[in-house]
Formats: sequence, C-alpha cells, structure tokens
Amino acid sequence: MMRIVKYLVVSFFMFSSFQSLAVFAAEEPGPFQSSFLGTAAEGYDVVSYFNAGKAIEGNSDLEHKWRGVNWHFSSKANRDAFRENPEKFAPQYGGYCAYAVSQGYTASIDPEAWTIMSGKLYLNYSKNVQSLWEKKIPEYIDAANGHWPTIKKTL
Repeated sequence: MMRIVKYLVVSFFMFSSFQSLAVFAAEEPGPFQSSFLGTAAEGYDVVSYFNAGKAIEGNSDLEHKWRGVNWHFSSKANRDAFRENPEKFAPQYGGYCAYAVSQGYTASIDPEAWTIMSGKLYLNYSKNVQSLWEKKIPEYIDAANGHWPTIKKTL
C-alpha cells in the first residue's frame, strides 16, 4: 500500500512538473525585441510596411500577442493578416537592427528606418545606419544570417 501511495505521489509531482514546463515554454518570450511595455517594433504596424509602403504607428486596441510580445496594428485587416501568417510580416533578426546583427551584436531600432528585401522586413537603428545598410544589403544579410543563431541564444 505504501508503495502505491509513493508511486502516486511521485507520478503526481512529475506530471505537475511537466505541465509547468510546458506552460513555461509556451509563455517564454520569443527572441523579439520589445519596448519596456512588451510591444514589438516600437508599437508600429509591421504589416503596414508591406501593404502601405510606409511606417504606421499601431493602435494598442488592435493588438495581437505572438512569441511573447504584443504587436500593434493600424487596422483590423492588418491584425488579421498578421494572425494568419506572422512569419511573413515579422521583422528579421527578432526586430533588432539588421545592420547591428550583421556586425555580431544587437541594437534597438527606429521604426522609420526600414527596408523590405526579397519579401522580408529589415529594421535599422537610425536613418544613418539605414543608409549604410543599403550600400551592401546582400552582404549584410549574409553576415547577419551567420551571426543570428549565436546571438539568438543569448537573448
């Protein structure tokens, strides 16, 4: 009888631990840069870069949580498009400055400094950095792709 009780107690704690781990893993923030309030892309609507061709500030009333951060949108249509395919619209390198990642580190971004290349959104620290980035985009993307897996592990 004591053996059965011990088995049940151990089983209960093991099951509870695995459930906790699963919940923790599901809630663990993704590698996306976020503001102090947990907002991605400084609160800008990432879909608008593709659809409107410009940076548009999102609305906190039109929010979607994905990969541990809150994404704001300027319209319900943009929010719904993001919900359906977030990988299509999410900025590369976790929303950190793409030029910085190409150099092996991370930096915050200016949502007005952006580029779409081959259907992917790249954000930069500033307009000055964006000008530098635009001189050798393919080379910088190759370098950033090489650095990102290592950088991502540290976030």
